[in-house]
Amino acid sequence: MRFKSITAALCLGLAIPATTFAQSVQVPKPVAKALDKVKPNDVSAHIAYLADDKLLGRKPGTPGYQMAVDYVTGQFQKMKVAPAGENGTYLQTVRIRTATTNPDAALTLTSNKDGKAQQLQNGQDFILYPNPGKPQVEFSASELVFAGYGISAPDLKYDDYANIDAKGKVVVVLRGVPEGFPSTVASYSMDMQTILNTAAEHGATGVLVASTNPKGKLPDFSRGMSSVMGADGGVAASRSYHNNINLLGMLPYAMLQQMLTAVGQDAQQLASTIHSGKPASTPLPFSISGTYGSSYNDIESYNVVGKIEGSDPVLKNEYVVHSAHLDHIGVGKPIDGDSIYNGAHDNASGVASLLEIANVYTRIKAKPKRSILIVMVTAEELGLLGSAYFAKYPTVPANQIVADVNTDMPTLIAPLLAVVPLGAAHSSLEKEVNAASSYLKLDVEADPEPEQNRFVRSDQYSFVTQGVPALHIKYGNKTADGKNNLDEQVKVWREKYYHKPQDNFEGGVFDFEAAKKYVQLNFLIGYLVAQDADRPSWKEGDFFGSRFGRN
Repeated sequence: MRFKSITAALCLGLAIPATTFAQSVQVPKPVAKALDKVKPNDVSAHIAYLADDKLLGRKPGTPGYQMAVDYVTGQFQKMKVAPAGENGTYLQTVRIRTATTNPDAALTLTSNKDGKAQQLQNGQDFILYPNPGKPQVEFSASELVFAGYGISAPDLKYDDYANIDAKGKVVVVLRGVPEGFPSTVASYSMDMQTILNTAAEHGATGVLVASTNPKGKLPDFSRGMSSVMGADGGVAASRSYHNNINLLGMLPYAMLQQMLTAVGQDAQQLASTIHSGKPASTPLPFSISGTYGSSYNDIESYNVVGKIEGSDPVLKNEYVVHSAHLDHIGVGKPIDGDSIYNGAHDNASGVASLLEIANVYTRIKAKPKRSILIVMVTAEELGLLGSAYFAKYPTVPANQIVADVNTDMPTLIAPLLAVVPLGAAHSSLEKEVNAASSYLKLDVEADPEPEQNRFVRSDQYSFVTQGVPALHIKYGNKTADGKNNLDEQVKVWREKYYHKPQDNFEGGVFDFEAAKKYVQLNFLIGYLVAQDADRPSWKEGDFFGSRFGRN
């Protein structure tokens, strides 16, 4: 139990019942006064600017995104938030490469039994991801092996790689998880980067992801896939690249069935078997060879980083991060006559929340013991790229970042009565969440929509994969009428507004009193972490702590 260390660290009279660790907390008067001064109109004003048509959807690399950067840095300067980017500025340069696969990509499937070769049709029999690190790739015949879901999790008593040799081979995998995997573990397991990392760890040189839907179509990669490039020209961060994987592609159901028929298996039956938790990996009597090229478009964008320096002479060298993505998806396909994807909720609302969190700190004379970083990241919509780059190459010592509290599209369209702290259950951050929520009279609930895989779909996940305990506060289901079905209202909202031009400030649906409470909650979580003498820690035996936790 850590309540004693929190009490000692705060030294401010926190009342924490020993029987329910941090279920209630008495906030010091100066902090409580600063929290009370959060104004819904200030949140509204930030969103109104960031979601204005003149910013043209804040797409990275555009003048509209630069306007958003300038707005945030201007607010930081006004609040006297210190710069914490590169070279004494508020900015961290993020070099984004969007790669597309050239149309002449060619694959040949050869039977290892009779040597018969089959020229596969690009776009019909396969589609390849571009390679951001190698403009031209040629690979000779590599044997294929079916590797189930591509999961290696002996601690969960499931391992698709246990009885196969994948070294030097191309693995054919399905997207999914065995039944019974917890939702956050399932999200991690299905993430493409996890699949690639696992394949590479077992010596594979390629990954082909096959569909189990007989009527499914191959995806359209014509818009390309984005990665972050390092100053040395290498790939620094990507959700669809591994340096040791030369081939990443997708196969339709018909190709999967053809491969499995050759070993006396049926795709649907095999999918059912592995879903039940029984690995069914097997060598396939085929080899694959081919060549493909990738074309590149490179731009520069920026993360914006501000700092509130801590007060403790030692702990001020450690950092609690509040993160939110500044970008959206720009101008696109018109819907009902509007082509500007303003992103008022996604994620101007999150940026506004962080600006007001910083503003709370400006009102507090006695700063917390640890320092606070306010980090607005770029290219979240391109695959969590800005946060991945910052988490891996932060502008402060990486091992001094102790926690991340992320804010992404809180969807504040109704009174905020309950919250879902995505990721908090994996670490001691759960205790600060409970304490802050109790103070603000908010219920804490389980994720009402685990199928949305939200844990790996926002920037807190970038910090998790670097070993930093992290969380993301979303709305809960509690409603004032007692029906407790807010998720139904959100689903209706999402269908109309999410990633559409209709996500505007003008004419949008907002509850700014809920936004005020959301700011207060996220501030207080970070504040409690910053005051605690102990660093946040992964829970003993936790799935993510065991994979990414720092020694």
